Amino acid sequence: MEYIYKIKSPVGILTASSDGQNVCGLWMEGQKYFARTLGNDVLEQNLPIFEDVQRWLDVYFSGREPDFMPPLMPKGSPFQKSIWDNLCKIPYGQTTTYGELAKQFDLENKGKHTSPRAVGSAVGRNPVSIIIPCHRVVGKNGSLTGYAGGIDTKIKLLRLERSDSV
Repeated sequence: MEYIYKIKSPVGILTASSDGQNVCGLWMEGQKYFARTLGNDVLEQNLPIFEDVQRWLDVYFSGREPDFMPPLMPKGSPFQKSIWDNLCKIPYGQTTTYGELAKQFDLENKGKHTSPRAVGSAVGRNPVSIIIPCHRVVGKNGSLTGYAGGIDTKIKLLRLERSDSV
């Protein structure tokens, strides 16, 4: 059983999903790959974990860095999860590139090599938007490329964080 809950936000309605204990998804309506990791057995219900997500989002959208992280359990391949873990290490208000994330992966996985394109594919399939900050990844030379929620939303989020990239 998976649970979902709708949350109003400055970037539109968000749909959060949970296994009952962890955040498994957070999608903006209309975004690419919307709810693609949800199974067939889904119930819309407010749970304590969704209250944690709402509190995190309230702090974030007030222009401050949240000082806590709800428990996360995104569904994906081991490679994707590794990339998503590294997204969580990008400091609030800062950005990194797909190439830098690829280099970081290579360092952490001696003997394995990945390309910025493969990283981009994993970043684009991040099922926990905003909380796992895929909006902090930019193209080579800082160009604002790709975001499942749309470039305008990416710009709003980076401006909210007072990032130098916008």
